[in-house]
Amino acid sequence: MKKLFYPVAAVLILAGSAFTFLTAPGWQIDKPYSIGFSIGNEAGIFKDFQGTILFDDQNPGAGKFDVSVKVASVNTGNGLQNTHIKSGEWLDADNYPQILFTSSSIGKKGNGYEVTGQLDLHGVKKTITFPFTFQKSGQAAGTFTGNFTINRNDYKIGKPGGDVADQIKIDISVPVKKI
Repeated sequence: MKKLFYPVAAVLILAGSAFTFLTAPGWQIDKPYSIGFSIGNEAGIFKDFQGTILFDDQNPGAGKFDVSVKVASVNTGNGLQNTHIKSGEWLDADNYPQILFTSSSIGKKGNGYEVTGQLDLHGVKKTITFPFTFQKSGQAAGTFTGNFTINRNDYKIGKPGGDVADQIKIDISVPVKKI
């Protein structure tokens, strides 16, 4: 029995230590971050952004993004427009208070990276993929930047057609500090 115990224990220890190396370092979201959007001539930002970011630029596949945006934090610079965009006609902040993104894979792409994950917006969950960059500032800080476009009709935002463009451009800039 002892002869079997030691090899099994060694395999379990090695397997456990292998998973330790797959964990990417954690990053704390810092300010001033920017989660902006534009649709046609209209634009705004979300002021409440939080989440968990695990990322290693040398091993991006070990990373994970799990972030949320508070819909009620939207700011277009116009109070009436803010109220309208939070209403049931558009983002419906009362029924869908959070926009969530959870990554399923992160990889190297060209001079940057690419993330795929589930975007949960306005009660609709869809898989999206978009490019991003990570610019280090020393060993303990950096900034993630990226942009992508979604079709508002895919997420049942607003009425289809009309005077409002269908494409919503999202621009992200998130400074981080290593945890």
